[in-house]
Amino acid sequence: MINDPNDSRKYVISGIAIVIVLVYIIRLFYLQIIDQSTQGQADNNALVKQTIYPSRGLIYDRNGELLVFNQPIYEVTLTMREMGANWDTTQFCRCMHISREEFDLRIADIKNRRKNRGYSRWTPQVFLSQLKKEDIAMLQEELFLFPGVQIQKRTLRDYTYKAAAHVLGSVGEVNQNDIDRDHYYARGDYSGRDGLERTYEQQLRGEKGVEVLMRDSRGRMQGSYQDGALDRNAVAGTDLYTTLDIQLQLLAEELLTGKIGSVVAIEPQTGEILALASSPAWNPKVLVGKERSKNYNTLLNDPLKPLMNRATQAMYPPGSTFKTIQALVCLQQKAITPNTLYPCSGPQSSPIKCTHHHGSPVALGEAIEQSCNPYFWCAFRDLLQKDGYGDENEAFRHRYELWREAVMAFGLGQRFTDTDLSEQSAGSVPSTKLFDRIYGKTGWKAITIRSLSIGQGEILVTPLQLANQAAAIANEGYFITPHLNKNDSMSTHRHELAIDTKHFAEVKEGMHRVMKYGTGRWYPIDSIECAGKTGTAQNPHGKDHAIFIGFAPVENPQIAVAVVVENAGFGATWACPVGSLLFEQYLTGSIKRTGLRKKMRESILNESVQNW
Repeated sequence: MINDPNDSRKYVISGIAIVIVLVYIIRLFYLQIIDQSTQGQADNNALVKQTIYPSRGLIYDRNGELLVFNQPIYEVTLTMREMGANWDTTQFCRCMHISREEFDLRIADIKNRRKNRGYSRWTPQVFLSQLKKEDIAMLQEELFLFPGVQIQKRTLRDYTYKAAAHVLGSVGEVNQNDIDRDHYYARGDYSGRDGLERTYEQQLRGEKGVEVLMRDSRGRMQGSYQDGALDRNAVAGTDLYTTLDIQLQLLAEELLTGKIGSVVAIEPQTGEILALASSPAWNPKVLVGKERSKNYNTLLNDPLKPLMNRATQAMYPPGSTFKTIQALVCLQQKAITPNTLYPCSGPQSSPIKCTHHHGSPVALGEAIEQSCNPYFWCAFRDLLQKDGYGDENEAFRHRYELWREAVMAFGLGQRFTDTDLSEQSAGSVPSTKLFDRIYGKTGWKAITIRSLSIGQGEILVTPLQLANQAAAIANEGYFITPHLNKNDSMSTHRHELAIDTKHFAEVKEGMHRVMKYGTGRWYPIDSIECAGKTGTAQNPHGKDHAIFIGFAPVENPQIAVAVVVENAGFGATWACPVGSLLFEQYLTGSIKRTGLRKKMRESILNESVQNW
């Protein structure tokens, strides 16, 4: 048997067996020690990680009045693998008050990986959300009949007042782009979609917690895993204190009833926004809960565009309110002095007529008081022609650019980039490039752009910019960027204007005379001296817009406002009384001129306006 041919074969077979055993050992070592994915799969079979959602931060006004809070809601989730063949779909639909067709459609959406990229049979999937306690009462009683079903508590926004919808914003369900951009979110989560809810989303949303639950080999829940050793508590969002005065906000929205327009009120010394109202508006509650999508589409399709925040996004010619800036720039650039006189022939004036009959010639103070168009045209002309026109119009164009830079320093023609107001329009202060393109470098002169002298033509501003302009004049040469977060120190966001303080005194006195003897004289407030400027902005698409800017008291101003009422006509008739009532409310805490308040509230200028 020494030369038995089978003897070598047993070594070959033994070697193969050893190799196979080694391969299995190495593979097991890799799977269990090196590659943790299989351990994760095993954990997924045994453990369920249930998200604990934090309460969203509350929102208050400047005086601690609660504006936005949370109310409990519930969502029902399904884990497909646990449902089983004997799962009673009919009874489940009865408990949820839905049809079988609705159930099948919802299940199809959950399993559609294009709509639900995070779908897994092993993890809970949101079946229905934003449910009230009564919606889930029957299901809670019979929950034991439906393996794989969980009821999870969430919160939904609620509001103390039917106001400030544009400012506060809303909360809605995240989309796939949100999930891809920020891994904090998962399907069915909510985030701020606009307004302060969006701007301060990371502060308000808090941090999610997690509860790890264990299930047996049949998928049945067995309670907390390791007595909660791996659990993590949710952290509630941080509360937000705004600069709003809710009583002033409510008044602003009340006075805009039946009108298209906006109101902005600012505390001049701090840049804090006291009120920011846009009309038409809506009750913020209509964008909460299951009806959010339907109501949002209704607002979106409204021809009056209520979703547009007119206070920060609408653009208008500033009209005669611009004469305050025009006066300051012309004084600073030595085109005029307070005593410079210009003639006025009233409606017979040319090339720009005056809309008022008053004495002639006029100096600056009376020109502001009487809103004399020829005065500001002459001052603008003399500023632009101060150095002549020069070769290729260069001297004139240079003076125009200096004028434009001085105007834009007030915050016009640009968005406020260092603010928490996200939805803004820039407005427009036309450049030399624009006029060069229209007329050619040598084709335009002062008379070509004379409309700019009285706030018409190509210049456009937002109500926010107008209120900031009033604040800058009230402060006699600076403004703090307008903002809404009371806890955010904005003192470093101070913008200085290159205009001597003495010139502001002249313009402030002119604005005081407007409220004392001019177009604002019909709306005095007991013991409070106010400064203001009315405007009637030409509108090529319809009736003129009524505009007012102002501040009060004249000495040590506490509030600056801008009011725009679209297609209303004269600023003195419709915008000025609104501003006057805002002064009274903020400075005295109440309204004594109840007749004026009632008149403005009940004056319906546009019957199509309805606040949702």
